[in-house]
Amino acid sequence: MKIFLTNKSFVAHFTPTLSSRFFSKHRRFYAPQNFSKFEEIKPFKPVVPEYFNFASDILDKWTENEKAGSRSSNPALWWMDGNGNEIKWGFEELGFHSRKVANLLSDGCNLAPGDRVIVILPRLPEWWLFNVACLRAGLVLIPGTTQLTAKDILHRLQTSEAKCIITTDELAADIDSISTQCPSLKSKVIVSRHKRDGWLDYNSLFQAADDKHTCVKTKSTDPMTIYYTSGTTGFPKMTEHSHCSYGLGLTVNGKYWLDLIPSDVFWNTSDTGWAKSAWSSVFAPWIQGSCVFVHSMPRFDPKTVLQTLSTFPITAFCSAPTAYRMLVLQDLSGYKLKNLKHCVSAGEPINPQVMEQWKQQTGLDIYEGYGQTETVLICGTFKGMKIKPGSMGKASPAFDVQIIDENGHIMPQGKEGDIAIRVSPDRPFCLFTQYTGDPEKTASTGRGQFYLTGDRGIQDEDGYFWFVGRSDDVILSSGYRIGPFEIESALIEHPAVAESAVVSSPDPIRGEVVKAFVVLAPGYEKQDPVTLTTELQEYVKEVTAPYKYPRKVEFVEHLPKTVSGKIRRNELRKKEWEKV
Repeated sequence: MKIFLTNKSFVAHFTPTLSSRFFSKHRRFYAPQNFSKFEEIKPFKPVVPEYFNFASDILDKWTENEKAGSRSSNPALWWMDGNGNEIKWGFEELGFHSRKVANLLSDGCNLAPGDRVIVILPRLPEWWLFNVACLRAGLVLIPGTTQLTAKDILHRLQTSEAKCIITTDELAADIDSISTQCPSLKSKVIVSRHKRDGWLDYNSLFQAADDKHTCVKTKSTDPMTIYYTSGTTGFPKMTEHSHCSYGLGLTVNGKYWLDLIPSDVFWNTSDTGWAKSAWSSVFAPWIQGSCVFVHSMPRFDPKTVLQTLSTFPITAFCSAPTAYRMLVLQDLSGYKLKNLKHCVSAGEPINPQVMEQWKQQTGLDIYEGYGQTETVLICGTFKGMKIKPGSMGKASPAFDVQIIDENGHIMPQGKEGDIAIRVSPDRPFCLFTQYTGDPEKTASTGRGQFYLTGDRGIQDEDGYFWFVGRSDDVILSSGYRIGPFEIESALIEHPAVAESAVVSSPDPIRGEVVKAFVVLAPGYEKQDPVTLTTELQEYVKEVTAPYKYPRKVEFVEHLPKTVSGKIRRNELRKKEWEKV
């Protein structure tokens, strides 16, 4: 496997980020190298230590380097709210505050190592403190988005048997309405300026908490976090990660894909309830000693994002394809992104047209990454690699990625199959542990020697992977297999289309046909829909195989999306098939 990178990841002054015991075993992997040209990178397979805790083995080591003056003066966390309020914490201050919060959880909430804690907070500095504090106290963190309903929270409390929940005023009443149905719930903590009956007040507990705390000695294999993944059918699943899977495994994200060093200021716009926030707002940048930049904006606003990128010294930026689509619709000529050097995208495939528009207007490429809540980076276009628009790049150093058939056999290059990760004879340590409480679902992800991602793809002759669609998104029409992404990419190249989602729709002759839901770009709303439908159909026939064109088109004001910005095609497909 060859993955090509620029010098930046290695030439920067080296500062060890792991405990000396772990580092001494893997010095060849972390040591600086001065490459004069692109070099092959070996697979990322360090020997995992028996004990590991991200707070003590990574963050506290950066604190030591900070005190010794061997790290830049960059903050560890730089938070702002757009109203002139800012917080800048170095690793030492982050450690001080997180130790107080760890004591708050252990003593104030009477929690013990292994207990589960649900944290539903917006982009407040406290969200990062609770993340680190749970690591220090050996608690299992369960993040959730602030868009959860009372029913959603009830499901999470009952299935996880969490003993504590932490949130703000916005969700407190919803939680009060269902908390009596959750016998495991022992404490509720509110992060607010106002106290609330039946809730522990965060501010009071924080002021009273001791700043001396000894980090719990956790095994690498101990549970660290649980993320609920929505999937396309059924109730959300509890995806469990160990201390090493994210705490060490996300090195491949920070060092290789994000290309971060301590002097970088990195902004990831993910919602705090999405695993991508753990990837890129906690573990990956802090493994590299970089600054995590945060804007508290409650919802994505393209003008705010562009103004922020122009004003602050942000060097690396990560956002979902939906966000980039919104950004390129703006007039970017009025914004000077003078500090921005590296842009990445993840969450779903990004359209080549959007990549081209961003490049034309900013001079910057977008490097795509592909992964799941269950994994770290699976594939990526790494800095220095040739970008093939529409491809999600090559296999990550962490995994042996293959395209396999229904019998678990590796498919020839150029043939479509299931995207899979080899787990036998050795299961990668940076893969999720299990779907908690659901051994049947956990077992269903295996096929022979491989873990199934649930996605379909193709590997080309150069080793690049191409996303076709979710296994249950693929459309079978008149014997043809059609992936929705290719049609969506074709549609978005048309100036009338702002966004699109493609799903199967029932048809009495062909069984199912391609249907496109289209959000029109400004200025096209008043055009005749029949004429515009024909125009879009003919356009798709010109830019892709004619049999793939959408035989049905419906114009909508917006598309249903998850909190992370992914289009919920399953919701659209379900409505189509319920009409039968």
